[in-house]
Amino acid sequence: MTKFVTASIIGCAILAGCTDAQRGPDMFDLEAGAMVDGGSFGGATMHNALVQTGQQDFVVSLNRRFEAEVPTTINFDFNSARLGAEAQRILTEQAYFIQQFPEVHFRVYGHTDLVGSDSYNKQLGLARANAAVAYLISLGVDRSRLEAVVSFGEEQPLIVTEGRERANRRTVTEVSGFVSGNGMVLNGKYAQIVFREYVESAVPPTGLVGISGTEVSTTN
Repeated sequence: MTKFVTASIIGCAILAGCTDAQRGPDMFDLEAGAMVDGGSFGGATMHNALVQTGQQDFVVSLNRRFEAEVPTTINFDFNSARLGAEAQRILTEQAYFIQQFPEVHFRVYGHTDLVGSDSYNKQLGLARANAAVAYLISLGVDRSRLEAVVSFGEEQPLIVTEGRERANRRTVTEVSGFVSGNGMVLNGKYAQIVFREYVESAVPPTGLVGISGTEVSTTN
């Protein structure tokens, strides 16, 4: 029994020694400035600021409305970035929605199926995103409000299969935030922006008439 306990203690000591050696110096033992921030410092503060000002909720709310009212996804033929008739129809609906919110920025994400190399599929996914953005621009959407900066390639399939799958060959359009320098959102009235069209459509036409007998405009 004593031998067993002694052996266990020695074994634990050896394991502990290995763990310390593998761990290396503690971050608090290093010189100031030895560790370089990877870009995550301040991320929580930024997130809190967006939530407190309502901007984070605005993006989530508008994305939900966008997804409820407009198809956000278009699909492509195999190994192609060409927009078919159905894709053009959906992008036309997206353009109409986007143009209602001139203070909002949108992103288009490109995807592929799992056939082909990862590097090739990332290029193809980005080409598809660029094709969608170009078509939205042709419909009158300001280029500065659109991004095709991320291509997930084959990394996020809707259906996991090594073969050809049309559902995976797609682009997805999402609300990403506010246009830089736009002053219309600095007053914090994010809900008013999201539901702008709803509020305007709820105003009933007036039945009042002026002295001359002409109807009084609701805008006067």
